[in-house]
Amino acid sequence: MLVFRQLFDPQSSTYTYLLGDSASGEAVIIDPVFEHERRDVALLRELGLRLVATLDTHVHADHVTGAWQLKQRCGSRILLAEASAAENADRLLRHGDRVQFGSRYLEVRATPGHTSGCLTYVLDDQSMAFTGDSLLIRGCGRTDFQQGSPAMLYRSVRDQILSLPAACLLYPGHDYRGLTVTSVDEERRFNPRLGGDVSATDFAGYMDNLGLPHPKLMDIAVPANLRCGRPDSATPRSDETDWAPLTCTFSGVWEIQPTALAERVAGGRSGDIQIIDVREPQEFTDALGHIPGARLLPLSQLASHAGEIDRARPVVAVCRSGARSAQATVLLQKSGLTKVANLAGGMLRWRAEALPVEGGRD
Repeated sequence: MLVFRQLFDPQSSTYTYLLGDSASGEAVIIDPVFEHERRDVALLRELGLRLVATLDTHVHADHVTGAWQLKQRCGSRILLAEASAAENADRLLRHGDRVQFGSRYLEVRATPGHTSGCLTYVLDDQSMAFTGDSLLIRGCGRTDFQQGSPAMLYRSVRDQILSLPAACLLYPGHDYRGLTVTSVDEERRFNPRLGGDVSATDFAGYMDNLGLPHPKLMDIAVPANLRCGRPDSATPRSDETDWAPLTCTFSGVWEIQPTALAERVAGGRSGDIQIIDVREPQEFTDALGHIPGARLLPLSQLASHAGEIDRARPVVAVCRSGARSAQATVLLQKSGLTKVANLAGGMLRWRAEALPVEGGRD
């Protein structure tokens, strides 16, 4: 079964796409965004998928690709167009190539015109295609920089994208109005720039007179993307996560596993971590009990008492199942604490793993 997720970056209005083969567990990501590496890794982990490749549709001018970061985290290969002339890619793609993930594959179609190195990725059964900026929903990418060409884009879209089956769903690289998907049939009929009876001359006249300003991040994004997102410095980003083995969930919450926290409690090292139990008082002493050394601070009172928490020491938030404490970690981070994690699974997991408690019952 195909696993498919459409993700969004609100800063650049960029869509990122994850496709996976559930049988093999292999997955690819199209157009990853630098700032969303954690999100993407968390989603892969939660879906039980292994990232084998990242594919960029072109050298972006409005955001930096996450391809390099994901390679460091997941061991995935970096793929993009040979015509892009980018460095650090593991495989340079040409028209007609295939990118395999499990039993599925994407067909590579060269669709230059927005830039000279634009690619469209078509799923093996032609049920969906990922068009980057070559074709947007009722629009298309600009053609006035990065070796763009209205004549080239017109031929690319007409010959390589709108020639697909009418029912084929088209997923763009961006949308600025909240639209998520279109189809070949819709764009043939309703795209004001490239659909209907619009000729190459009509299209060139339209595109040559757009008069758009250059993207704000162009001077940063293009050089970075020509390195496939590799930073100038090889030093990894510094995160406030070195105090414990943490994982980040798809919702953006850092979590610590019960056994990792228990090792510190059992080893007498819980003093350097503040365990905040956000349940109600009656729950703190009920059948589940509480973790030795935990401090009771109900979620309903947390905001007004957040200033009493030592900011120099890490915090682990705890509740019955992990739901309320996940909310508590977000609240504590907003209050200025940087080293905060949620206890994965809460006291239910803690007790299920037979870890030490105070005040509980069997």
